[in-house]
Amino acid sequence: MAGMLRELSRDCAAVMLRLLLAGLWLQRACAEYALSDRGGLGREFDGIGAVSGGGATSRLLVNYPEPYRTQILDYLFTPNFGASLQIFKVEIGGDAQTTDGTEPSHMHYADDQNYFRGYEWWLMKEAKKRNPNIKLVGLPWAFPGWIGDGYNWPYYYPDVTAYYVVSWIIGAKQYHDLDIDYVGIWNERAYDAKYIKLLRYTLDKSGLERVRIIASDNLWQPISHRMLQDAELLGVIDIIGAHYPGTYTVQDAVFTGKKLWASEDYSTYNDEVGGGCWARLLNQNYVNGNMTSTISWNLVASYYEQLPFGLEGLMTAKEPWSGHYVVSPPIWITAHTTQFTQPGWSYLRTVGHLEKGGSYVALTDRLGNLTIIIETMSHDNSICIRPPLPKYNVTAQNVTFQLDGSFNNVKTLQVWYSRLCVHATEPVLFKKAPTITVNNGTFSMELGVDEVYTLTTISTGQKGSFPDPPKSQPFPVKYKDDFNVRNPPFSEAPYFADQSGVFEYFTNTSDPGDHVFTFRQVLTQHPITWVSDTDQAISVIGDFTWSNVTVTCDIYIETEDTGGVFLAARVDQGGAPTHLARGIYFWVFADGTYRVTGDLLGKIVLRKGKSGVRAKSWHTLTLSVEGFTAYGLLNGSPLWKDVITLGPVRGWAAIGTKSLELAQFDNFMIEAKVTEE
Repeated sequence: MAGMLRELSRDCAAVMLRLLLAGLWLQRACAEYALSDRGGLGREFDGIGAVSGGGATSRLLVNYPEPYRTQILDYLFTPNFGASLQIFKVEIGGDAQTTDGTEPSHMHYADDQNYFRGYEWWLMKEAKKRNPNIKLVGLPWAFPGWIGDGYNWPYYYPDVTAYYVVSWIIGAKQYHDLDIDYVGIWNERAYDAKYIKLLRYTLDKSGLERVRIIASDNLWQPISHRMLQDAELLGVIDIIGAHYPGTYTVQDAVFTGKKLWASEDYSTYNDEVGGGCWARLLNQNYVNGNMTSTISWNLVASYYEQLPFGLEGLMTAKEPWSGHYVVSPPIWITAHTTQFTQPGWSYLRTVGHLEKGGSYVALTDRLGNLTIIIETMSHDNSICIRPPLPKYNVTAQNVTFQLDGSFNNVKTLQVWYSRLCVHATEPVLFKKAPTITVNNGTFSMELGVDEVYTLTTISTGQKGSFPDPPKSQPFPVKYKDDFNVRNPPFSEAPYFADQSGVFEYFTNTSDPGDHVFTFRQVLTQHPITWVSDTDQAISVIGDFTWSNVTVTCDIYIETEDTGGVFLAARVDQGGAPTHLARGIYFWVFADGTYRVTGDLLGKIVLRKGKSGVRAKSWHTLTLSVEGFTAYGLLNGSPLWKDVITLGPVRGWAAIGTKSLELAQFDNFMIEAKVTEE
């Protein structure tokens, strides 16, 4: 099979001599590459990781039934099984839309602290349970509104922001026994030197000297240039983190002498081309840019596929109702590095590009172990979503490696092999290949195109597996939730994906009647946003392909005079900007009116009138949409009918509020009519 590893019967020099004597020599038959630790080593390797957040990218994972949830987590985190991730980065929830949804803050308000909201705590614990040595990173994308005291800026009161972030780190330890190793500033937004210095001071004052600071999770500049001009800033930043650097860095970043990370990268559809993108990055981020860690956005595509950047995790797990998941190629590409290295190993200085395209890196534990990773990704089969990839060529090639220095005594190397997107052939993912024999420090091999090899002295590699998960199934056409069952006890109800605002389980203790356990929108202040959040709160659920659907829910407006809530169907957009979401919205307001609109902002008014609804009272709303018409019921009786629908013909169901205001929901039900095509 083309490109499969094979030992050549004679070394490359002998081949060249024979060809020269025969008069057939046109070019070198083999390129030679030395791998040695003579003269010292390269940079220290910090690990390969992934991001949960930025935002709500792991939202559906928490709702997977067992054993499938455990299996997914094992593929991601268990050493010597699947991706075997070495770094895990999470969003410090800030109550704002940060790509695919909102993640709740541990402090909605200045006098509010709750370290059990959301699913990132649980996910970090699951990662640590599988790999106690995994490094944890926290980074804010957004901040609750009280931080800025009315300003959409977290640096007006840097001491308040530092207190908020350090509280999250302390809470992780106090409530979950999680040690956070690294903390960032503000994802892909401006940095503030005064704040970074104050954050270091606050960490140290809190006994968190071990927590390292990453900045600025944006571009290499201007932070690198500023660090060279500001000795104090240079001293408090431990790692310069850049996003989507295209495998290259800048001189200023190198001159700082700091560790350089691709602290967010990849963000690409997780098919074979995505696997090729990831394989190229994992090698060339170091070869071209001296980056000692690469962190994937995102960890697992566990959000509704039609949200922004669908299917861009290392694997896919977007159907908790069925248990179906997909172990995608990037899982096994990650394994080529992570199963045979550890943070603290060192790169050899002798790494680089292959003569006919591709690259190679080599790492050692300085105790005699050696791991070599080779990739020959072609241009078209390794394109990442960003940045643009200049044209280049890769062709099949014969190579010879010469081991020297501490590796003179290596006699054999274990071999793991992958092939991605090679013409019409089936991909090969992380396959154990025959062991290679090293003769007098030399071995040769034939490389094809779009291949990955790991050659290593480490013998513990494993391609973990479980029985096939259940087959893919659409969201149930009949679904209901009375919000009474809260196991596992996450703060979010199953399958609801908040796009603006924060919806949480709530225990109603003030004259609840039949509504003791409800689902409540809890934000009342606009957050410091990462993107342009809508003023309305909305949480979507269901199947994006639904067209004909009936949604019923009990609602409770808490804000007198000005409050309002809605049910919706055919919602065609989540993520940012959420305010563009079209659909069919049935609103009722505390002033006793109702409105039917074709958009979330309420600008496309299809019908309006009196309802008699008031705040502080439970009511039941029903919205039914079929074909080109819709009708609405209030407490089981018709309120409006024969509204001609405009806009999208399919989309999610949703609940929400007129503004960021307190409101409750109970006894939610959906029934969709699905016609066979």
